[in-house]
Amino acid sequence: MDNNSDDLWYWYLTGVKRESFPEDLWRHFMDLQKVYRFFPGAPRCFECGIPMAGPSGFILRPRGSRPASFSPRFCSMCEDFAKSREAGAEVEATLLFADIRDSTPLAERIGTIKFKELIKRFYKTTSKVLIDHMAMVNRLMGDQVSAVFVPRFAGKDHAKIALHAAEELLHVTGHSDPNGPWIPVGVGIHTGTAYVGAVGSNEGVNEIAVLGSAANLTARLSSQAKRGEILISQESVKSAGLDTSTMEHRMLDLKGIDHPVSVEALQISSGASK
Repeated sequence: MDNNSDDLWYWYLTGVKRESFPEDLWRHFMDLQKVYRFFPGAPRCFECGIPMAGPSGFILRPRGSRPASFSPRFCSMCEDFAKSREAGAEVEATLLFADIRDSTPLAERIGTIKFKELIKRFYKTTSKVLIDHMAMVNRLMGDQVSAVFVPRFAGKDHAKIALHAAEELLHVTGHSDPNGPWIPVGVGIHTGTAYVGAVGSNEGVNEIAVLGSAANLTARLSSQAKRGEILISQESVKSAGLDTSTMEHRMLDLKGIDHPVSVEALQISSGASK
């Protein structure tokens, strides 16, 4: 892993160019933006400026103008470039994990085919919410969706934006519907330092990963959240400047965490306002 690649990832995630960022790479991005400026269309890649929709986006498909898999703010060309370098950066970010509650008995009750369609709807619906709130969608896997809110996209108020995304996620899955949710979901949110970058496999396939204790803690919070509930760590509460007077305070013993974790619980129930 070289420092140049780490610098590239730090720029991707924060928008801050370190002094050691290679000038030739910076000039390359600037040259690409100058070229793609002549192609009309929006949205454009945050990095190279290539248009990703409209006639220009279609014409430039061979150049990699499709939106990246983890964020529509990047193009697939820049995603491939980032993945080709097994590197990353530690940044302060807010993580959000959303789990389907009691997914195993739910699958047994409705059958495999119906459960598959339900999961597809869950992925599609929650991904849209997360992307609309400027998140990088980290994983759509099994009965869980995870995302990271980094300064480059979500800004310095990433914790507050993550909470808004969590509330919206529970609304769109029906937790404020008088008839109840169409799929039961619990959410965990935590703000901390996380490693975000490209991680390789034995087969030579790289993926974008979020690693570290912050990710582990967020996953544990989501697994403990009840249906229609958001468990928010004190780090996220402080970062977002939340008023916790209407929330329930809890101390949780979480697997793999060697000390009790203080959280605030926010419930989204039937009739709750957005």
